[in-house]
Amino acid sequence: MSNPTAILLVDDEEEFVTTLAERLGIRGFAAEAATSGRQALNKMDGRDFDLVVLDVKMPGMGGLEVMDSIKDRSPDLPVILLTGHGAAGEGRQGMHKGASDYLMKPLDIDELISKIHEALTNKSQ
Repeated sequence: MSNPTAILLVDDEEEFVTTLAERLGIRGFAAEAATSGRQALNKMDGRDFDLVVLDVKMPGMGGLEVMDSIKDRSPDLPVILLTGHGAAGEGRQGMHKGASDYLMKPLDIDELISKIHEALTNKSQ
């Protein structure tokens, strides 16, 4: 039996990111939440993740800055960006910098799962 897909969720909205981790867990993913870019990078030091879901707008270290650090460490690690209403430009900018895709909030869980599968399939090709 293969291990569940390990996903790191990064968003400064603690309730959102914890709920999302639970919902992905119910669907068979091993999702772990981080509420800041620094915390996310620290979690990556001790564990291998298959994919990162990363909010663009966060206080302190912003999502694109976090993604740069992630890509420096693990160039092939897929990153899906989350952007708020009206911030699609940052999502597109992130894709130019190496993100697999971006999604707008509020998030549709089925759409996220579809994007996760797509990113992991593209990674393995």
